[in-house]
Amino acid sequence: MFKKRQIGNTNLKVTELGFGAATLGNLYHVMPDEDAQQSIAKAMELGLNQFDTAPFYGFGLSERRVGNALRGYDSNDYIISTKVGRILEPCAKAEDKYGFCSPMPFEPKYDYSYDGVMRSFEHSIQRLGLSKIDILYMHDIGRVTHGDDHDRLFKIAMQGGYKAMDELRSQGLVSAIGLGVNEYEVCEQAMDHGYFDCFLLAGRYTLLEQKAIESFLPRCLKENSSIVLGGPYNSGILATGVKREGVIPHYNYAPANEDIINTVRRIEDICQEHNVPLAAAALQFPLAHPSVVSVIPGLSSASRVETTALQMQHVIPSEFWSALKNAGLLAADIPVPSAT
Repeated sequence: MFKKRQIGNTNLKVTELGFGAATLGNLYHVMPDEDAQQSIAKAMELGLNQFDTAPFYGFGLSERRVGNALRGYDSNDYIISTKVGRILEPCAKAEDKYGFCSPMPFEPKYDYSYDGVMRSFEHSIQRLGLSKIDILYMHDIGRVTHGDDHDRLFKIAMQGGYKAMDELRSQGLVSAIGLGVNEYEVCEQAMDHGYFDCFLLAGRYTLLEQKAIESFLPRCLKENSSIVLGGPYNSGILATGVKREGVIPHYNYAPANEDIINTVRRIEDICQEHNVPLAAAALQFPLAHPSVVSVIPGLSSASRVETTALQMQHVIPSEFWSALKNAGLLAADIPVPSAT
């Protein structure tokens, strides 16, 4: 069984390993319904209790599959999160786009308004077919995503969307609210406008990058906002490494540049010296910081769930972390996992 950690000031306790369900929306390849059901069944069998989905993932397909798989379980045995910030509008023909293959026949449209968030929440409840949503994240707000339109959308999000999310929390319809984003800067910006129980931060506090520890992670500790770390493999490069023939290493949703490849190669060399799987180190590293309560990689099959669970439990010697620091790959004072 995996240890559980508390989300912010809530009563929610999530397992240190969670289930990222973007893959169940046919991300990058088509997944049969049976495989989707089996992957969640295996996660429940192994004691994972946190499942994260979103309307964007397969344009509703991931939510439907997650709901179908969890419906037969006691609702007290799992914590489910989904997202707001997009409305799915029906379209005549589903097109493969944004990396999703054979998605549902909808087109996602950004909507961070009060009404948009309320509609999105209601639609998600219907697609999931479940009696609850535990955590509601505002999805993909931020300058990296929206560029020059960020200031306009952020104002709408904080004045309208946040108000709706806060009402849903106050009414007990969700237990926690937060942002689900790929940039920590917008999380700090949002913290000036209200209280968020948690942040689903993808890829910004990993073996490859720790800039978020300079200001964002300490602020989360001060304000008792938890971090759920998505994308611990930085789009795959910290899972595959860079030494496999025929594999193009990806970082931040694109082929990795030479600087990133060289850094990962140095990390891989130290992994081999200490007999530590690279993926195990990538999964376990973020949890050493007290603001991080969970890591949620994308899990695409029952066998991947089993493999990932074993990597989370792999005992990593303290000498490994010391070697990374001595090589200048981690800062000397950065928190690292204990070998016990």
